[in-house]
Amino acid sequence: METFGCQMNERDSEIMAQLLGEHSYLQTDKPDKADVVVVNTCSIRGKAAHKAYSCFGRYKKLKAKNPRLILAVTGCVAQQDGASLLERMPYIDIVMGPQAIYALPSLVAAARREKKPQVATDLSVDFIIPPFLPSLADGAPHKRFITIMQGCDNFCTYCVVPYTRGREISRSFTDIMAEATQLVNQGIQELTLIGQNVNSYGKGRDGRQSKSFPELLRSVAAIDGLQRLRFTTSHPKDLSEELMRCFIEIPSLCPHFHLPVQSGSNIILQRMNRKYTIETYLDKVARLRKYRPDIALTTDIIIGFPGETDDDFAATMQVLDKVRYHGAYSFKYSDRPNAKAADFPDKVTEEIKSERLARLQVRQNEISLALKQVEIGKTVEVMVEGASKAPDNQWSGRTGANQIVNFACAAKLTPGQLFVVKIVDACQNSLRGQMI
Repeated sequence: METFGCQMNERDSEIMAQLLGEHSYLQTDKPDKADVVVVNTCSIRGKAAHKAYSCFGRYKKLKAKNPRLILAVTGCVAQQDGASLLERMPYIDIVMGPQAIYALPSLVAAARREKKPQVATDLSVDFIIPPFLPSLADGAPHKRFITIMQGCDNFCTYCVVPYTRGREISRSFTDIMAEATQLVNQGIQELTLIGQNVNSYGKGRDGRQSKSFPELLRSVAAIDGLQRLRFTTSHPKDLSEELMRCFIEIPSLCPHFHLPVQSGSNIILQRMNRKYTIETYLDKVARLRKYRPDIALTTDIIIGFPGETDDDFAATMQVLDKVRYHGAYSFKYSDRPNAKAADFPDKVTEEIKSERLARLQVRQNEISLALKQVEIGKTVEVMVEGASKAPDNQWSGRTGANQIVNFACAAKLTPGQLFVVKIVDACQNSLRGQMI
């Protein structure tokens, strides 16, 4: 399995690996030993798509050595390019979109039996996410992602998700609870609920709503034995007061919120079709911090969207200083197939995009480090992730605010264990701690 992109793709890869495992396949990290190679692609940015294409060439050589090798391509690039991938790379055996991942074993069998490529890229408005119970055979022993919805109805002008993952579909509340309960009963300590826009979970095509996202959070949090609960990603326009209250009313809900802003300019936000102004965004941040003053905020920012002026970029820089994010995923804008912005005029040059991105990242790094330095001297609860890259009995874990903490312990620790640690130093990407 080779996976590019977001947590949705990571979870899809886990599901595909489990489905193949149920059909007598064992996972290997050595491509030359594989009978099946699955490349799960991302096309949200041009760079991610190029990475996926570059790896296809490597597998072409393996295919030449082993004609029985089945090469399957899934994810957003597969959905976006469909059967045209076979024209460029006729050695591919399976092209399937994200809705088709549950059919992977039957597609592999059909490719072997029929000795011809299989294409499964239909996007159905009636698609229902199938019931799925997880296995603990692969993956981290202490935490898991749970898909609660798929697709998106927002149609931001830069984004391909509605075209590659389809329209928004919420998963059955019963199925989510069954998966979450099984995972916790098997020893999982931390769950992250994932979707393109989790805030709008439960809204049906007819406009009616079953369980809301805050209701789902409360139900999952009530599972006996669950230590930590997280979620991602949220759209600011759908951030409700009820969801804000969850951060103070649900003890296991971690004080970390990823809230993409994308730009600090109302002109650019409107061109992006984001459906909020920077004033309403900042107001929601202020209200969120009123409920949970210690909440750690992270965000996404696109630099160089078509028409972005120096003043628009300056407005984005001002947002960094107003909000003071703990971290930001920032990228240069790139045209994506089917996205409306690909046809917008006034493209920003690569030179200007690079210069602006560098300036923004320098400032964000300064803010991130300053916020880490504030933690020095505090005691925090850390969940062990595993051995640190550093030698000499060093371990790594995460705080509820999703900060990485490295600390020493002579004993052998287990991922998922919780310890109280005193923060003694701050680095750019992590904290140093001392076990108490």
